[in-house]
Amino acid sequence: MAVGVLCAVQGSAEAIIVQAVEQTGGRLSVTRRCADLTELLAAAEAGLGRLAVVSGDLDLLDREAIELLHRAGVRVVGIGDATRPWLGERLVALGADLVAVAPHDEASASDVVREALAILGAAPEEVAEPSWPDEHTVRRPARGLVVAVWGPTGAPGRTTVAVNVAAELAAGGRRTLLVDADTYGASVAQVVGMLDEAPGLAAAARAAGQGTLDLMMLARLTPTIAPGLRVLSGISRADRWPELPSSSLDAVWAVARGIAEWTVIDCGFCLEQDEALSYDTRAPRRNAATLSALEAADVVLVVGAGDPVGIQRLVRGLGELTDLGLGGTRFVLVNRVRASVAGPHAADAVGQALARYAGVTDAHLVPDDRPALDTALLEAQTLREAAPGSPVRRALAGVAARVDALLVAAPTEQPVEELAEEPARA
Repeated sequence: MAVGVLCAVQGSAEAIIVQAVEQTGGRLSVTRRCADLTELLAAAEAGLGRLAVVSGDLDLLDREAIELLHRAGVRVVGIGDATRPWLGERLVALGADLVAVAPHDEASASDVVREALAILGAAPEEVAEPSWPDEHTVRRPARGLVVAVWGPTGAPGRTTVAVNVAAELAAGGRRTLLVDADTYGASVAQVVGMLDEAPGLAAAARAAGQGTLDLMMLARLTPTIAPGLRVLSGISRADRWPELPSSSLDAVWAVARGIAEWTVIDCGFCLEQDEALSYDTRAPRRNAATLSALEAADVVLVVGAGDPVGIQRLVRGLGELTDLGLGGTRFVLVNRVRASVAGPHAADAVGQALARYAGVTDAHLVPDDRPALDTALLEAQTLREAAPGSPVRRALAGVAARVDALLVAAPTEQPVEELAEEPARA
């Protein structure tokens, strides 16, 4: 039975491609010639094809559209223009399975169809990286690592941990990017003294959705607040969460790996996957930013509060992460450990509770030091700057050292120091 092909190619190349498809001896057949992206998505969701051939300059084509095609089980062949190499690069960035130059004759169209048949026969993980002529090769950034800082509801100190672990990694000589992906209460910008009106993660997500996010653009969106430490601020209001779709954020994390050796992401608390909306493949997910960050993370710092309620929430949160298959490498961190709420032997009590109910025997315990934390918040500084001798700072430095031991050093294509640097504190 012939595999259905959805064709949304503009210009003279469409007729050439359709003719080449029909000459495959019944292996492929054009089932719909689509006039626009809306018709293409509707045909894909109706199951009319398993392969889509799409022009790179098709109106409204973005990363979200290609993800919708993939969810419908459709592989995407992007058709670029040899005179406009940026189209090919954009298609690669948008996630097309194959990128080819628009054919101008029967022979070149047959080559495109032959390559399309090859990707149809491969599993998703076996599909080769999208290609483009050698003179237009897209440079891939070297990979850094991602650490997501997550914790259950109740303000256990996720932002404090994320900011100070990032600061310690940067102070240790690692190029570090701090990202605020909390879509309920973003506050990293205020904590470090930045203007929260500055474009940040939302701007990066928009660029990623259009396939235009690269190292230089991300550098412009991530001002430096300390040597080796960049910040990508979060959304200024919780109702802006639809601006952060997972398809775009996945691309942001990939580019972030090229600009920093460590990307530290401050996540929101909620892991709900919006099951009530699962019938609608186009519906945005309320917690897409947190879920995307946890899925991309090489390491997850799970933060809980050192009191009876906080420990109970932490135990349940660890179970949620396990059930969802998130956070392969985890470091459990218990924050604000103090005798006044955990008993005279607070550290022992917390350790025994976690070992008994969660099977965690190596949790990092962070003591409470409210004066030091208040000073840092008042001055919009990290603990390293405001209270270097604080026991909280020493504990978080130990966490950063353990996390950093996992990093396998790999040079980036362009040193971050050569990218635009500008002061960011208010």
